[in-house]
Amino acid sequence: MATLYQERSSNIWRTAFLMAFFLAVVLGIGYFIAWYYNSLAILIVAVIFAVAMNFWSYWFSDSTVLSMTGARPASREEFFDFYTVTENLAITAGLPMPKLYVLDDPSPNAFATGRNEKHAVVCATSGLLAMMTRQELEGVIGHELSHVKNRDILVMTVAVVLAGFLAIIADIFIRVSFWGGGRGNNDRGGNPIVLILGIVAIILAPIAAQLIQLAISRRREYLADESGVLLTRYPEGLASALQKIGAYALPMRRASHATAHLFIGDPFGAQKSNWINNLFSTHPPIADRVRRLLGQASAPAAE
Repeated sequence: MATLYQERSSNIWRTAFLMAFFLAVVLGIGYFIAWYYNSLAILIVAVIFAVAMNFWSYWFSDSTVLSMTGARPASREEFFDFYTVTENLAITAGLPMPKLYVLDDPSPNAFATGRNEKHAVVCATSGLLAMMTRQELEGVIGHELSHVKNRDILVMTVAVVLAGFLAIIADIFIRVSFWGGGRGNNDRGGNPIVLILGIVAIILAPIAAQLIQLAISRRREYLADESGVLLTRYPEGLASALQKIGAYALPMRRASHATAHLFIGDPFGAQKSNWINNLFSTHPPIADRVRRLLGQASAPAAE
């Protein structure tokens, strides 16, 4: 089983893979569309677009996420507990103090974003800050700072931007094709098999990106739970916080599938647990996470 340190190092490679995957898919789609419309200019635009989006996803993905969620900066005066808990745990973790943001929403939730430790952001909803005890808040913030410490935030945040753009590219091409923009068959002699394969690839590209998001998110949540407890030394605090988050039935006001995997809990609210929901959920079941945490809490007594 990989150690925390090995997992942190592998996140650099995961980010590189995700960006290379996006580059390859966009270039592949661009090549197909250029062939379909017999236009080299489209391929050139695809190359420029892919490179530009990789650049944007690395340098500006955090500001993009904050804009998408509608978060605002949190001051020490207004959110004293939030600020001091984060400050204390950041010192414990050996991290620079991250920027703090608040999302005005009654649903209890939180997320971390940013490209590295020096440019990290931790955001909590107003509902979470109002609902949690200080020990529960420590558990949540410990979890989010672990995402920062484990270098999860870059790969998770980049996934938001790149998966979103893949969906947009697929949508644009499908709309153009259905509304009379296609002339590839007439001009190129037409190869129905190639055409069908190209369209299928374009449709499946955003789905593949979504599956990558799911795989990244579920594994990262378990790891952040475990390493967050190493900061707080109190598994019960995070376990209790997760139970409150999981029990809240209403979705967040600006819940989005694009950013759902960033949050500590499912932003779409408590859902009936079944194999279909578990298969497509961005988060592992709350009950499983709580069970693991409480197992950690009882481990010392069993020794």
